[in-house]
Amino acid sequence: MDPSVALSLIVGILQGIFEWLPISSEGNITLYLTVVENVSPAVAVQLSLFLHAGTALSALAYYRDEVAALLGEIPNWRPDRAFDRDRSELTFLVVATLATGVIGLPAYVVLEEVVSQLAGGAFVALIGALLIVTGLVQRGVEGRGGRRGTPDLVDAVLVGGLQGLAILPGVSRSGTTASALLLRGHDGPSSFRLSFLLSIPAALGAGAITTLSDGIPAISPAMAAVALATSAIVGYLTIDALMRLVERVSFWLICVGLGALAVIGGGVFLV
Repeated sequence: MDPSVALSLIVGILQGIFEWLPISSEGNITLYLTVVENVSPAVAVQLSLFLHAGTALSALAYYRDEVAALLGEIPNWRPDRAFDRDRSELTFLVVATLATGVIGLPAYVVLEEVVSQLAGGAFVALIGALLIVTGLVQRGVEGRGGRRGTPDLVDAVLVGGLQGLAILPGVSRSGTTASALLLRGHDGPSSFRLSFLLSIPAALGAGAITTLSDGIPAISPAMAAVALATSAIVGYLTIDALMRLVERVSFWLICVGLGALAVIGGGVFLV
């Protein structure tokens, strides 16, 4: 098999699985590309961000009924009733997406600069440290949650801002945003549902920004299409089972374990 085809299939499969687990798909795919495939840190980050567009399509297909219902509320939306029960989720998604852009775009610029300055070992160790932080955050909210039924403006700004910061490899987008919603009193299923609905515009935007600013990195356009299609198909086939798995497994331990290995490995590379 052509090495570029194999790489496209592997990263597509990894993205399609990792996206639904609170372990930072971007961080772990970047680690794989950097450590195993010997891809430069800057290119690894760009490719991992690009792949999110594929799983955004998976989420869009999986939540198609909810998305259609939300779009149907647009003609009835009014500012003075923005967070009424019937319109609160639509308002939450719009405001949170705007907050993601406000925080995420500067974070993206900073990320590019930092990555360009770091050696491979230091970069791997940084991802490991962020994975450990992600795991500890998830540990802190274990058992939390409540019965709040609808999100409000504070939820939208807080969660959207955190999603913007999750552009950093090693920070789990779903883990961070769902943790914030749990701390705000939402139950587990609702928190992950809102998190994944919110991921759709953010992931499509990240893929578009990456492509427009740097082109499709590491692989040819044809192989990029293969990787994107693979992540979308695998993502759609696995989302339901993996979301149920998240409710039963303490993924914070996996984050901390992977992060510790990355920190140790990065330190070895630096020696």
